Amino acid sequence: MDEMDVKILRILQQDCTRAVAEIGKEVGLSTTPCWRRVQKLEEAGVIQRRVAILDAQQVNAGVTVFVSIKTDKHSLDWLEKFHVAVAEFPEVVEFYRMSGDIDYLLRVAVPDIAAYDAFYKKLISRIAIAKVSSAFAMEQIKYTTALPLQFALPKREANSPQTVPA
Repeated sequence: MDEMDVKILRILQQDCTRAVAEIGKEVGLSTTPCWRRVQKLEEAGVIQRRVAILDAQQVNAGVTVFVSIKTDKHSLDWLEKFHVAVAEFPEVVEFYRMSGDIDYLLRVAVPDIAAYDAFYKKLISRIAIAKVSSAFAMEQIKYTTALPLQFALPKREANSPQTVPA
């Protein structure tokens, strides 16, 4: 990956529906080389998929709940069953295994507290969990799907000569 790829990725993270010719023009490439770069980024798995980001309020999923889970079971069998169970819930939009005091963190999107309660009851009926703690988001201050790209390129050595693009 080089600086040109990073420029293309910045644009695609903001709006993946932009025409390749338009992206190429913005980054200083003609359409075909720009398209080839996008294809290589897709083939390499850097670009995993292109999606539409929906307004949670407009699709009646505007309540965000962060669910902290602690378990007293640490067998591979339980872990696999838990992963399968959680993955089957469409309300779970993010799912992480954590270090520290909690074992798992889920971000759940539901229309209201009653819907979360129904989700919670289905979850605990599917698998044994030692402790569940739920925190309802009161306000979304920042939300983005764009990853920071300043880390994508290797750092230049402080004493190495700067290269001039051709």
